[in-house]
Amino acid sequence: MIGYQNDIFDPLSIGAITFTHTLTLGVMLSFMLAALFQMLPVIAGVRLTSPAQKANRVQYPFSIGVIMLLLAFNLSLPWLYGLASILLGGALSYVGFMMLPNLIRLPNHSASSKGITVALAALMLLVFLALYLMAARSGIGDGAYYIQVKTAHYSLGLFGWITLLIISISFQVIEMFYVTPPYPKAMGSYLSFAILILLVTASMLWVAIPSIWVIADLVMALLLSIYALTTLKRLSQRKRPVSDATLWFWRLGMVSLVLSMFCLAGGKFITAPWLNIFSYLFFAVFAQSIVFAMFYKIVPFLTWFHLNSQGYFAAPMMHEIIHPKTAKKHFWIHGATIIAFAISLVIPKMILLAGGLMMLSFGWMSYQVIHAHLIYTKTQKEGQKFDMGASITDQA
Repeated sequence: MIGYQNDIFDPLSIGAITFTHTLTLGVMLSFMLAALFQMLPVIAGVRLTSPAQKANRVQYPFSIGVIMLLLAFNLSLPWLYGLASILLGGALSYVGFMMLPNLIRLPNHSASSKGITVALAALMLLVFLALYLMAARSGIGDGAYYIQVKTAHYSLGLFGWITLLIISISFQVIEMFYVTPPYPKAMGSYLSFAILILLVTASMLWVAIPSIWVIADLVMALLLSIYALTTLKRLSQRKRPVSDATLWFWRLGMVSLVLSMFCLAGGKFITAPWLNIFSYLFFAVFAQSIVFAMFYKIVPFLTWFHLNSQGYFAAPMMHEIIHPKTAKKHFWIHGATIIAFAISLVIPKMILLAGGLMMLSFGWMSYQVIHAHLIYTKTQKEGQKFDMGASITDQA
């Protein structure tokens, strides 16, 4: 990002395309796939056999595929697009074919399981469109509908996959982690389907009705603003008055989503390039903020849960794995990063500070992952397990 500097704000530049896919694939999709492998049994009641082995089958080709795609954007070598297509298409299709049938077969769906099913369906459509675009860029296809497919790909990626999965998981985790009233039943039942239908309809009708995306974007802005405002209200109604950094990450994310949708809608009535830029910027803040919020809840919870379920006496408590003050410091780093990016639109050299702060932000989080892993392995090596059989023998 530092090398491209302010080119990342030009949607047509190689810098913007590379930076966007680094965030959406390298960061967002990696986190989301990891969350699905770990949380599907908890959130949706889906049992995955050998999840660690299956996750590894996805992780390695996926990671190499992301690198190949980023190189392809910058080197324009057709064979790199072909290799990226095989690796990414294969890895993500494997995820879809593994998880979707299990979700569809669920006898009783919750709002979260419905939404995750719809989000995964959107991801499969997204992969199909991405393969078309990479074929066109590599010279294999004629790319007759490149612009139309690119618009649909962009919308399905941001709204049909990232936003839908966040919405779906929030139906469960907001109430579970923050002890809030549940979301309105109608929102849980219909919002995910409405978003996907809106995106698919606009994608199919754009050739016949060129203005369809204007209408679709305005409806999308309304739907997502209602969701964000509802989430903010639920967080204000929580029964636990304790406030931590994850709560502020959620609030920042929801406010950013409202601002992004305001800019998206405003851009349909006012010709102002800065509205589009701020729409992208606020959306990125929304997505990253929610990932950070869930990271600081899910990683300590899963570390404690697995050690506790294995029967270790001294399984560390969640605050011992990642201390709340650590998350709070990350929140301020994240906030400083956002401010630096915004200022760089006026003072271009500030992009260097913004890039440095972003590296610090993800480096900070990487350290927490390593720290949690070290605690996990240390407990497994040195901790004592509760032996039910031995206890009964001693009592006899």
